[in-house]
Formats: sequence, structure tokens, C-alpha cells
Amino acid sequence: MNRKHFLSALVTAGMGLPSLKTLAGTGLHKIAHNPGQLVPPYLQPGDVIGITCPAGYIKREDIQPAIRIMESWGFKVRIGKTVGDRDYSFGGTDAARLADLQAMLNNDDIRAIMCGRGGYGTARIIDQLDFSHFSQKPKWIIGFSDATVLHCHISRHFGIASLHSKMCNSFPDDFSKAEPIVQDTIISIYQALTGKKMQYSAAPDIHNRKGKASGVLTGGNLSIIQSIAATDSEIATNGKILFLEEVGEYLYSLDRMLDALQRSHKLDNLAGLIIGGFNKIKPDDPGEEFGRTIYDMVLEKVKHFKYPVCFNFPVGHQKNNYALKCGMMHTLNVADDAVTLRE
Repeated sequence: MNRKHFLSALVTAGMGLPSLKTLAGTGLHKIAHNPGQLVPPYLQPGDVIGITCPAGYIKREDIQPAIRIMESWGFKVRIGKTVGDRDYSFGGTDAARLADLQAMLNNDDIRAIMCGRGGYGTARIIDQLDFSHFSQKPKWIIGFSDATVLHCHISRHFGIASLHSKMCNSFPDDFSKAEPIVQDTIISIYQALTGKKMQYSAAPDIHNRKGKASGVLTGGNLSIIQSIAATDSEIATNGKILFLEEVGEYLYSLDRMLDALQRSHKLDNLAGLIIGGFNKIKPDDPGEEFGRTIYDMVLEKVKHFKYPVCFNFPVGHQKNNYALKCGMMHTLNVADDAVTLRE
């Protein structure tokens, strides 16, 4: 990632965060219409961000760093009832998580909703959610990992943009002492929410397939995408730039999921393919070595197609996990010397 791009607009304000005046978006609470897409209003000072837990639980004290930073940006924060609630690994019962998220979707005072953390659980409530009010008055849905369910469902049914980004559990305790890459990724959330035109860069990789393409950006966690296949939340990929990331899987499991994408023709008509972090891959059992890398698997699945492919893009379960606007037009350029993705 080009650090200069993200820090060029910064002014020191307590934690070295960006100036609201410098980076504010349109300044209008209007819904922006683009071909095939609907963009929620960008945030202004004083707007409210709700925090809820549609998946895993998080303690109230663990969201305090996120609250401090978002309030320093000029936003107000409303804490949902599921924050601090727990039903084993979940942020409360299915009924509690459903009610909390539904209340935030219906509340016009809340302009954006950030998931407290990932884990598992959104798919258990997605079919009971009523998006009728949200579809008329969209707001930014923020998160990644298990939140991929929300991104895919909302994009498929309503064509509304959402924000794939870090969540509350990824905000540093002390922003001023955080690593530059952590600061940059947190700042990218602010920039995206306030309407900055986003652009990203990645180092060239010998496995990349060169090319340039434009399309609506979609994607998220590979295992989540696979788990919602053939459901009402199934990802739509035709003509789009697809990004994928994953963590903590065996190599053969990654190949199985990629193979399912190929067999279901989700890779046939892409504009481009972005492979983010595939981290903490589990070691093969002795004598059961899979013998293929993630590069081998991906390139095998897309060998009959001509669209650009890039690897090691800064998105995923890792420090360099930048905010990406799902459901919005982007241009991907994979060249010998650089990879860029521009809104």
C-alpha cells in the first residue's frame, strides 16, 4: 500500500487522525445513484455509528478503542444491546442478535453500522432480517470475515454499497503507538465513510496475470462465500471484480472451495480477480501433503479465462486489511511493476 496516499491528508489532532474538513465527503445526506449501484450517504460530523454483534461476542471494554477513535473523527457512537451479551460463542442468542441488528437497520438516526467482530452467526439470522426500510434509506454496513454474509446478501438483493473493513476488535488500544500499517488501515475506514475516492496499491508478484479491468467490486471471505452458495445470500459475480481472502484452512480445503467456485461458474465471467491474504494455512498431515500452493490452485481454476489476476492484495485477516467499498465501480490494473485498484 502506498503509505503516502493515506497520510498525505493527515493533520495531527490528538491521535494523528485525518482532518474532518480535509477529508469530508459530499456534505449532503443524499443517496448517490450510479449504474447498477446505490451508495448510502457518506458520513458527516455528528453522525451516529451503531455497534452491534450479529456473529461472535465482544466485551464492552474491548470496543472502547474503536469508540475513542470514531468519536475523535467527529462521530457519535451508539452501543447495541448485543455488545457484552453472550450465548456461548455468539454475541447473544439468535433472537437477540436479530433484534439488535434489525433495530439499527430501522433507526434513521444511525447512519452506519459496524460489526463488533467476526466469528460465526450472521447466516443464522440473515433470512429473518427485514431490509425493507434499509433498502429505502440505506446506511453503511461495516465489517469483514463473517460480515461477508451481509455484503453478499445486500449486494445481491438491493445493489447497495457496503464497507468491507476492520471491525471494533481490530482497533488499536493506543492509536499513536500503533504500527504505521495499522494506523493506515484504520484511517482508510474514515476516508471511505466520508466519501474519499479510494485507491490502493500492491507489490508486483511473479504469479500475477497482467491486464486492466473495470467492474463493481465484490467478495470477502472464501469459506463464507462457499457456505452461502445456493442460498438467498449467494454471491453474484458476473462482470465484477472479485476479491477473496481466507485464514486458518488446510491447503486441500482451499482447493475444494476454489473448485466449488469454478464448478458453479462463479469464476467464468469476472472482470478481474484479486487474491488477498491467505494466512495461517494449516500444515499438511505427514504423508498427506497436498503439493500445491495457493498460486497453483488459483491459476489452475482461471486458466481458461483472460481477465487480470493479482495476489497478495492488502485485504484479509492481517494487519494490512484496508477498507474496500463493495458494490461500487473500481478499476484494477495489474502491470509488471505495480498493481493498483481505484474507485
